[in-house]
Amino acid sequence: MFFPNSTTQLFNQFWGREKMKYFVGIMFAVCLIAQTAWAGIEMGQIPKEVVLKGDLGGRLDGSPWSSKELKGKINVIFYVDPDERDLNNEASEALKRENFPQDKFQSYGLINMDATWLPNFIISSSLEEKQKRYPSTIYVRDYDKVLVEKWGIADDNSDVLAFDKGGRLIFRKDGKLNAEDIRKLIQVIRANLDR
Repeated sequence: MFFPNSTTQLFNQFWGREKMKYFVGIMFAVCLIAQTAWAGIEMGQIPKEVVLKGDLGGRLDGSPWSSKELKGKINVIFYVDPDERDLNNEASEALKRENFPQDKFQSYGLINMDATWLPNFIISSSLEEKQKRYPSTIYVRDYDKVLVEKWGIADDNSDVLAFDKGGRLIFRKDGKLNAEDIRKLIQVIRANLDR
């Protein structure tokens, strides 16, 4: 019985050098394709269409939400893990103080319901309180991390995305916005408000 000296000898015994080169080339191509597919939404791009309804989520009143709504106004999305719900309160308050005209600006609180161990009824109660504090914000539940998968945004975090009137991404920050990030967000909203 033959016992190879190393893993390489065993691999060469079954594959041979030519097959190994072919295998490495294919794996390299797969990695390049996968990187492009998983890159997610980039600046200046319109994201893939997403519809949250039924078991996937939707608005607090149970009606569906579609990313097609991200056109016609400047739209800001706070995509939030309930465990990180206060991470970007400073940014929320800054936008509220700006008092952008509602016919040109819309904010959304999309809740990544699958990112927490908290029961849905507790999260829903918290959302009702947020709705009272930010009455012009539209709150939406994502029960299955749909935006994480389709748009490639950070999971288990608090992400902020802004879109121009054509639905193109004009600002993105995964995680906590610092004072400079908040200033940039407000600046980019102002720059696109009347375009």
